[in-house]
Amino acid sequence: MLASSRCGDPDMPIDAAQLQTMTPDELDELFKRSLAGEIPDGEADGTVLLASGTDLTGPVSQLVHFVGWKGKVFDRAKGELLNKISPLGIEAVRAKVYKEASWFDDQETIVLDYSDTSLIAKWVRDEIREVSPGVYLGLVFWERSKILHFALDFNDA
Repeated sequence: MLASSRCGDPDMPIDAAQLQTMTPDELDELFKRSLAGEIPDGEADGTVLLASGTDLTGPVSQLVHFVGWKGKVFDRAKGELLNKISPLGIEAVRAKVYKEASWFDDQETIVLDYSDTSLIAKWVRDEIREVSPGVYLGLVFWERSKILHFALDFNDA
């Protein structure tokens, strides 16, 4: 996949650290340009992209990673995942995983659907697309409103 011009060479792989340097608009554009890719399988390290493109994104992402959300563990065969949460990385908060049209741009995406699997995340829907081999950019929707970006890195998990 192609990287933002802000990341340098468009043919170079993108990692979560590079995604943190991009503004929310640049992340949206990268998501639009990317294909869904295959539904992932296995463990991914997660990075919340709060305040992306600013000096705050690194410290905020590290804090969230330490105390709250560490990533996801996908089971492609079952079509589901579990989030790794808390400082201990407990596997909880299940989601169904499948492909369908994105709420963001109506193109194919990988959906992480919590509506029937979680009481605490019932109104959450994540969408991910592969932006580099083993690296996925995600959008978080609360009901139908996009509220956040995140990254999943299967290369560093």
